[in-house]
Amino acid sequence: MCKAVCLVLTAVLPLLSACDRLADILEMPNPAREAADAEAIGSACRQTGRSIEDCYTLNPGSRKADIFSGWKSMNDYMLERNLKEVPSVVSRTEASVPQPSNEPAKNPP
Repeated sequence: MCKAVCLVLTAVLPLLSACDRLADILEMPNPAREAADAEAIGSACRQTGRSIEDCYTLNPGSRKADIFSGWKSMNDYMLERNLKEVPSVVSRTEASVPQPSNEPAKNPP
């Protein structure tokens, strides 16, 4: 009996080691990752000199508390080290990707 249980556990153990990868494949929400992403967004907003309100407006899908946490931590970091903002050199229109057209391609005559 014990040998059978050990054999089954040994066979199933490698499958259980990739549970986090399975969650990615199934596109299950990961609150820790979403919070970390929002904090990174807030931090980047502060580093580029954007106000917190602009950051909220530009990122409506992220939690405001997490954005603020990242923004505040970057603000404290920059104040401690006397760092200046790094303005973005890419405008929003340059950064946007052109959307593909639904019209069929026309053949030249």
